[in-house]
Amino acid sequence: MGKIVLITGATSGFGKAMAEKFAAANYKCIITGRREEKLFSLAKDLKEQYGVAVLPLVFDVQDKKAVFEILGNLPEEWKAIDVLINNAGLALGRDSFENGDLNDWETMIDTNLKGLLYVSKAIVPYMIARKAGHIINMGSIAAKEVYKDGNVYCATKSAVDSISKAMRIDLLTHKIKVTAIHPGPADTEFSNVRFKGDSEKAASVYVGYTPLHAEDIADITFYCASLPQHVCINDLFVTCTAQSNATTIFKDL
Repeated sequence: MGKIVLITGATSGFGKAMAEKFAAANYKCIITGRREEKLFSLAKDLKEQYGVAVLPLVFDVQDKKAVFEILGNLPEEWKAIDVLINNAGLALGRDSFENGDLNDWETMIDTNLKGLLYVSKAIVPYMIARKAGHIINMGSIAAKEVYKDGNVYCATKSAVDSISKAMRIDLLTHKIKVTAIHPGPADTEFSNVRFKGDSEKAASVYVGYTPLHAEDIADITFYCASLPQHVCINDLFVTCTAQSNATTIFKDL
């Protein structure tokens, strides 16, 4: 029986690239997302291209009831999850604290933080029952260094960093590995979502240097997941070559 990976937020960006990477390695894939058409299209592509079994599950990680109803009642053949990748997340707005939008704040907290907790809480019992598993949480360089107008987004990713550390301690006796990956800017839908569809403003973020690509993070994630059982990469801070920290990027303009 092949290994099983569950990837949240799989309809685009990191999540889609990860699904393709793991499917290419013959993992059975549980993929989740809010956009049904994109999710089922990806499932079809994975099955046709890689010949693997795929279980697409449409729900929003913010929806606690849906998370536990769906993930708490997986078909028996899908419960032996080897790798959980908590990838679903977003940034909304880039405003100074006093100008922040409460709806943006709540959406980021509900997705980046509470959504990760809900999904993990639903899946961990399956891993505990098997005394095996690997949880990979997608953080951000914003977890390590707060930057101007990042306020609540940085706070949610800092929380992901702390939760990852706490999980690693609490789940140690169950032989569950926990990895946190913290990428810098990557050329995905991320900035387009952050700037609410302003494509010109989103594109300007990546002018003058080569940012990370979704495939880079997929490769790194797969490497972490493919190490021997006795080896765990706990924490990774990943940037493109043009970046040294959260606030310093060399743009060759």
